Amino acid sequence: MTGSPFTRRVLLGGAAALAGTAFLQPSASANALVITDKVDWARYLGALDPVWKSVPTTFYQGPFLGNGGLGAALYQASGKRLAFKLGDSRVRDHQGTGGTNFGNARLPIGTLTLKTTGDVTDVDLRLSLWNAEVTGTVTTTKGVLKIRAYVHAKRDVLVVSASVQSGSEAVTWTFAAAVAKSPRLDFKPAPSGLKTNPPATVSGTTCTQDLAAGGQTVTQWRLRTEPDGKTKTLLATVAHTFPGKTAGAVTNQTLDAAGALSESQLAAEHQSWWNAFYPKSFVSIPDARLEGFYWIQLYKLASATRRDRPVLGTCGPWLEPTPWPGTWWNLNVQLEYWLLNATSHPELDSLSESLDRSRTALVDNVASQYRSDSMAIARTTQEDLRSGTAPQPGADGDPEVGNLTWALHNAWLSYRHSMDDSVLRELVFPLLRKAINYYLHFLAKDSGGVYHLPKTFSPEYASTKDCNYDLALIHWGCGTLLAANKRLGLNDPLAAKWQDVLDHLVKPPQDATNGFWIGADKQLTSSHRHYSHLLWFYPLYRLDVTTSSANRAALTKSLDRWLGFTGAQQGYTFTGSGSMYAALGDGDKARTQLTALLDKYIQPNTMYKESGPVIETPLSGAQTLHDMLVQSWGGTIRVFPAVPSAWTDTCVHNFRTEGAFLVSAVRKAGKTQFIRIKSLAGEPCRIAPGGLAGPYEIRSLPDGGTIPFTQNSDGTLQLTLARDADVVITMRGSSPELSIAPTTNPAKPYWGLP
Repeated sequence: MTGSPFTRRVLLGGAAALAGTAFLQPSASANALVITDKVDWARYLGALDPVWKSVPTTFYQGPFLGNGGLGAALYQASGKRLAFKLGDSRVRDHQGTGGTNFGNARLPIGTLTLKTTGDVTDVDLRLSLWNAEVTGTVTTTKGVLKIRAYVHAKRDVLVVSASVQSGSEAVTWTFAAAVAKSPRLDFKPAPSGLKTNPPATVSGTTCTQDLAAGGQTVTQWRLRTEPDGKTKTLLATVAHTFPGKTAGAVTNQTLDAAGALSESQLAAEHQSWWNAFYPKSFVSIPDARLEGFYWIQLYKLASATRRDRPVLGTCGPWLEPTPWPGTWWNLNVQLEYWLLNATSHPELDSLSESLDRSRTALVDNVASQYRSDSMAIARTTQEDLRSGTAPQPGADGDPEVGNLTWALHNAWLSYRHSMDDSVLRELVFPLLRKAINYYLHFLAKDSGGVYHLPKTFSPEYASTKDCNYDLALIHWGCGTLLAANKRLGLNDPLAAKWQDVLDHLVKPPQDATNGFWIGADKQLTSSHRHYSHLLWFYPLYRLDVTTSSANRAALTKSLDRWLGFTGAQQGYTFTGSGSMYAALGDGDKARTQLTALLDKYIQPNTMYKESGPVIETPLSGAQTLHDMLVQSWGGTIRVFPAVPSAWTDTCVHNFRTEGAFLVSAVRKAGKTQFIRIKSLAGEPCRIAPGGLAGPYEIRSLPDGGTIPFTQNSDGTLQLTLARDADVVITMRGSSPELSIAPTTNPAKPYWGLP
């Protein structure tokens, strides 16, 4: 099924009628209704652009560019010159020795330096989110340069135009090749047998890096003078081939094609992609710093990955000093992709695509006796998803087993937001079936008929029997397989087993005082940055805190216990807890967690670091904001479920939810004005209209005809909407302005070095 479009869909679980009162509204109105989009995108995003009024000197300070494969980071890497440090998510070693971190590690490429005659003393730069380019001036001791730089959206080319504005400056470029070794070697000793790659060779404007295991990386650049006679444009590209050494032919072809286009043609082609990218959804809140952070994350994700590119690594395409030169599967990769669901960007879903094309590797990752019916993945891989043999429950050491099942939850979210049953049938169901089968080999019933799991590892904490991390994933997996089996009419022979596990799986280990334990024989007794033991609540939502006071109390106690230990907390501690507070409906605490994230951990350019760059944490911060504004788990669309009390004005537009609905809603002066729902798949629709006062009226767009609905005893509204039906919910008798516009106009920039 490689190449089929994975989008977001929802298993809404049963279509049973809910108890409530039916309102059959009057006949169709003659008054037409229109949602007016008043967003001037270039102006709106321009007010949120990061800017630089002083020289960036580290990766965490400077502008970053990318197209999902090729990446470039602009900063003063050494000396007194500005440089573009190149990276590419496809460039890695292939030795095998030492696995992901050593013999198969991502490899650095090198740095293109803008070799000004004078020392750089000042900059005035802006990263335009709308056009995905850096523009501005560079001041040196010899004059002023005007620059414009971008990594082309559709071509693997870094484009940098520079012209002398004053003084005696000149525009030249130099390239310094990086040593082709694993970044891990700066943190850990080399494993026995790891070979040293030969040094790179530079000939003219081409750098060739052959590899000891075969294959090569070629970096090539060309400089041309534009028709105005003073602007010089650098075109640079990187190609990696294995096992053959044909990268040079690729770079020549890439640069020939790009070089045939004028400066304006290249820019127009690039900008057309980005200008079509952003308007698929809209979010605006009355917090300019957080709002800017949010939109930079969307820019970051589109710069870091595309559907046809490798699954995201912990650094994205920008490889800096790091002990993690690959992809991590025990939290990182999962958090990286949540942002694309609500924003309608399946073109960025390289995770689902990677799972699809790497099925053979996922089977090979389990021991031979399980390959007939199982799949798994160990902690780390490169783009081929080959992790080495995954641990087995009950094995010595720390057997981390749940990573593939959690990654498949991401693929399932992709399905849920599109309701494309081909994705469920061809990708999610067959892979999840094998991931759960791996667990079924080790689950065993006790004398009371309860299923238990041997010792497994709760990521980054401890091993324990009946580990909550794995129990939650098993529970979600069996429930999802049963729902898929019913929806697709598959009559799978394992359905009875999944139901038996669902009915008799041991309850989550916990106590009444401290909430959830790590597992049956391990409590949480020290600081822990990971929320692996709380997946039951988030993001799997297997325990509903909106309908069960017991579940609500368990999550509240678990959060208090978890966050009460400090010392090991990191950025995603705050994004995960923020989303859990949002599930509890506590917008003020969710906002506090996001504020702490920005204050304590986020760098000037919105990157994040621990021992090196770790891309998932800021991206998951954007998802925390989503969770505060709209939630759609469990078959209910919750509008403004956890908006902080200070956010009296808030707006979302074309926010995609599970069930394949587009939601728009506006909140003014602390009250929801209207909610618009468009059904893309004709699924059952249940809405919790947060902040919108009743009695309600529902009318169709654009003709204004009234729509029947049921109001349930819990206050939710039940609608029957055909595919492409578009309706607006208001308070009966009101006539709010049906318009979408930014809530604030930021007075100053917050990100970069303003």
